Amino acid sequence: MHDLSRIIGEMEHALTTNNFLRLTALEDLHKNENGDPFKILIGTILSSRTRDENTTKALIKLFTRYKGANDISKANPNDIKKEISSVGFYNIKAIRIKEVAEIIENKFHGQVPDSEEELLKLPGVGRKTANCVLVYAFQKSAIPVDTHVHRISNRLNLVNTKTPKDTEKELNEYVDKKLWIRLNSTFVRYGQNICLPLRPKCSYCNLRKICRYYAKNERKKRRIVS
Repeated sequence: MHDLSRIIGEMEHALTTNNFLRLTALEDLHKNENGDPFKILIGTILSSRTRDENTTKALIKLFTRYKGANDISKANPNDIKKEISSVGFYNIKAIRIKEVAEIIENKFHGQVPDSEEELLKLPGVGRKTANCVLVYAFQKSAIPVDTHVHRISNRLNLVNTKTPKDTEKELNEYVDKKLWIRLNSTFVRYGQNICLPLRPKCSYCNLRKICRYYAKNERKKRRIVS
């Protein structure tokens, strides 16, 4: 099995060397909002199928108008929609956000639960969202697996899986727990800046020797040349 600590270190070095230093939306939220669990929960729900800059825009508008779970629980869904219209599927997300806020207020007395079991019971919260909240709000060890983590883990032969759920399961089984919190933020930034879904910037990457994608492309190039 590949040394994941070295892989993460190589990724961080490449990101720094090539000046890809912009934080992800959740890292930025954790930093600017002092890890506010409710804002991170809502931010993660909003971020699904949405670019980071649009997630950030929606969050700023939403929490400028509403101060927290209590305010959102009482809001008109149509008003919420207006504030988060920059994100994908904002009509559905507005309803989910209000439902989540109501549950947080009524069941948990305004406090976001810090267990995966309770988080998964919230409307619109799947494993990735729950794990993001555990990592970015509570600094608890978890591996949130989004499209970037899933893609890069397969490209680097860390796993051989078809779905993010399967990727999470395999990574949980063999990755040292002390690396779990670090893994998501590094892989996501790497996937946004270097290991892109299409036309990845392989020249910036020092992990080409173990990359399935790079090896496949090199074989194609040799066939074309010959």
